[in-house]
Amino acid sequence: MRLNGKTCLVTGAAGGIGSALTKLFLSQGAQVIATDLDLAALETKFADAKTDTLHLRALDITDPTAIAALNDSFEAENLPINVLVNNAAAIRIGALLDASPEDLDLVYRVNMRGTMMMMQGFMPGMIARGGGTILNMASLAGVHAMYERFAYGASKAAIVMMTRSVAVDYVAKGIRANCICAARVETPFIRSYLTEYYPNEVEERFEALSKYQPTGRMITADEVAQMAVYLCAEESAMVNGQAFTIDGGVTAGDRAPAT
Repeated sequence: MRLNGKTCLVTGAAGGIGSALTKLFLSQGAQVIATDLDLAALETKFADAKTDTLHLRALDITDPTAIAALNDSFEAENLPINVLVNNAAAIRIGALLDASPEDLDLVYRVNMRGTMMMMQGFMPGMIARGGGTILNMASLAGVHAMYERFAYGASKAAIVMMTRSVAVDYVAKGIRANCICAARVETPFIRSYLTEYYPNEVEERFEALSKYQPTGRMITADEVAQMAVYLCAEESAMVNGQAFTIDGGVTAGDRAPAT
């Protein structure tokens, strides 16, 4: 029960990683506020999770008014948030010459602005109560150039630096902030975007994505969630301002034997 006494807010909780985070946090003793733009999807995802420690809420992370209202409602219910996990994200596939201004606007509005709005909305309460923990879901694409991830990678790189800036600026006020930079994570989203962008190559692309990691498979959402628990628990109290890669060895070095 590594998260006993914690009240954790998770965004994008209806998705593969978000739902894995929510379920593992619950199993570790946390009160979890699971949010998503799509409340119906949340309710379907957690239909069997009948517990008084799980709270499902609709939330647009780019709307500061909605964020403030949610914060006020949980303060009133004596559920002050001390762990914030910014997991919700938008993605656009393509290289520079494929990207439109609308693509860049979308990924920055959701990924960068949304993360900023959430931190601005909930950090003041954390500081007033003596501190709290921020965990931002970045991406390997934010620290390592990945094929056809121009707009998405730029937005995730911004999240890495936002995280480090918060860690530096607010450590004296009890805030610590870290981020996770995962490579390919096997979630239902993977097949949906392959179907959208590569309808005639879904299986070939899926196999290529799996082999991108030297381990020969994608990362599981549960593996990401395990690292998240550590970064939100007290045993990581001295970990601050870091970007942790989970990539199966992608960035470790050469993959082929020396000749």
